[in-house]
Amino acid sequence: MSTCSTVSQDLDEPIAGTAATATTWLLLEQPGPWGAKALTQSHLDPALGHALEAAAKGTGVRVALIRRPGRHADCGAPAERQVYVAHTVPGNVWLHAATSRDPEQLLGLDFAALGMGDPHTFDSVLQGRPHTGDPLALVCTNGKRDRCCALLGRPLAAELTASGVDGVWEVTHLGGHRFSPTLLVLPYGYAYGRAQAHAVKEVLHSVQDGRIVVEGCRGNSAWERPGQAAELAVRRATGEDAAEALSVVRTDGAAPRWEVTVAHVDGRHWRVEVAQGASLPPRPESCGSVLGSPARMDVAAMHALTNATALAS
Repeated sequence: MSTCSTVSQDLDEPIAGTAATATTWLLLEQPGPWGAKALTQSHLDPALGHALEAAAKGTGVRVALIRRPGRHADCGAPAERQVYVAHTVPGNVWLHAATSRDPEQLLGLDFAALGMGDPHTFDSVLQGRPHTGDPLALVCTNGKRDRCCALLGRPLAAELTASGVDGVWEVTHLGGHRFSPTLLVLPYGYAYGRAQAHAVKEVLHSVQDGRIVVEGCRGNSAWERPGQAAELAVRRATGEDAAEALSVVRTDGAAPRWEVTVAHVDGRHWRVEVAQGASLPPRPESCGSVLGSPARMDVAAMHALTNATALAS
């Protein structure tokens, strides 16, 4: 039986504009097994998981669990956990790290402030500091959500780690099982699909230089999906690869059609028309699901704006 990722790839389903949306990612280390709803189905206290979900709701913060690649013994709670928080909006991108012996501390964070790009409470509550190591490569491996994430994600995470790549973690959920193996790269927040180890290494080397690889990119999680597709289209058209050069500054319209304004730090602007279509023929959105027609983001047109037009819009 074909997996959802095999079918998606065979049908050449486009992946631009399919990244999970979050301005800020909060990552908590939790080894051992994960359930489909990992925050409440792991060795993490489920009451804490529910409380973190409630605290993050509507703030732009997405909470996920992470663990080191490799075999996962049913070992209970670690004495000390790694914690990361990353803000992904261009112009204010940052990644901070901390360790914690008590994950209940995370409930002391100001989630609204984190979602808006202020790391103050993370640093004060957890004694966090700016992360000075390599970029983080978060590979989705949660087979309880979709078997493709385990079958394809775990070998990718293991291969990257075995080849000496630092900053590799397994993560609970990034969405888009059918694009497995999927990963999110922090601090900039660009997600990738159908990833292979050599391509991931190129992505990480580029991120270290402040550059973005467009090939295989699903989009920047800072933007809603029409904005993700529009920003990637501008990158392809202009060859711009500087990580924080482009921002989505306006989105007009509603499904199934939007006009997205993308701005460059040098003052240039583009208006990108994005249309929501249905992926045909029907295919499973995840393994074991009924056949469906997942939404796709298609760029219908793109126009460079004059400064006067951009200021008036």
